[in-house]
Amino acid sequence: MARFVFFGGKGGVGKTSCAAAFALLCAKNQQKTLLVSTDPAHSLADLFHARIGCEVTELAPFLFGMEINPAEESTRYINRVKNNLIQVVSPVILEEIEKQLDAASISPGSEEAALFDKMVEIINENGNDFDQVVFDTAPTGHTLRLMALPELLGAWLDRLMEKRRHALKLSGMAMRKGHEAEEIMAKDPVLTLLSNRKANLERAREVLLDRQRLRFVFVLNPERLPVEETAKAVGVLAKHGIPVNDLVVNRILPDDQPPGFWQKRKVIESSYLSQISQKFPAQRILHIPLMEMEIDETTLEKMAVWLAPLLEIKEADGVEGTA
Repeated sequence: MARFVFFGGKGGVGKTSCAAAFALLCAKNQQKTLLVSTDPAHSLADLFHARIGCEVTELAPFLFGMEINPAEESTRYINRVKNNLIQVVSPVILEEIEKQLDAASISPGSEEAALFDKMVEIINENGNDFDQVVFDTAPTGHTLRLMALPELLGAWLDRLMEKRRHALKLSGMAMRKGHEAEEIMAKDPVLTLLSNRKANLERAREVLLDRQRLRFVFVLNPERLPVEETAKAVGVLAKHGIPVNDLVVNRILPDDQPPGFWQKRKVIESSYLSQISQKFPAQRILHIPLMEMEIDETTLEKMAVWLAPLLEIKEADGVEGTA
């Protein structure tokens, strides 16, 4: 099954470019690679001068792309729930439930839940078709909420199943069929739906916690806010058992700068590079220089050279968080 590589980081640090460069590197090494964008501000299509949608699209030999639209996935998710309910809920209460679902579709967190469902689908269904699946994620806060969902959704599904079993048991007792409760539960379509979703969630969670198959790479610039945000994010992910193996420090200025503005900027940058080394002793740190030209396929190939170590899995991957 594929290795899954997540690129995260603060908005504007260049994580899309790094994710695309790494995916291109994998493809150049003849590894069948799927590059998935979960960022609402999609730019993969612009990078590769191609139309990319929610279906797997070939971009180059061994390289395929997909752009997930969180709003569309949320609508699709709610419609899927409605279709499932039609089969198991009385028409008398179906209309009221649909109103509640429509309200839920625009509530905070609905897009993250739908997006995570799509990621689970990609991990479970596309993982066997590719050697590498590379996720270009949304800015840090969105990504952290997304990665915290397995625990929240797992607990929520457990409670729903417990309540459903209790209701079925009471229903069986009311009909004097308590001895048939297990058989009723085994055939109950609601429990079947919930159990299947829990199983899919557990398979995806196994991937997220598997240090040999999951790589989480944070991209940052040598500046105060990206450094601080990355330190917090690494710590949060560690609490959820998700290791951050590598950091990519992007857009580093050349060493030889003339006196004046750029030399001052280089001195400041050097101090942050030193801070990064001290703050993240457990992570492998890769450096990418500031590119002279705008980002295109040629630039991505140059960036890919600096990302080559990501193709290797370190022997000691006991990565802890940083406070």
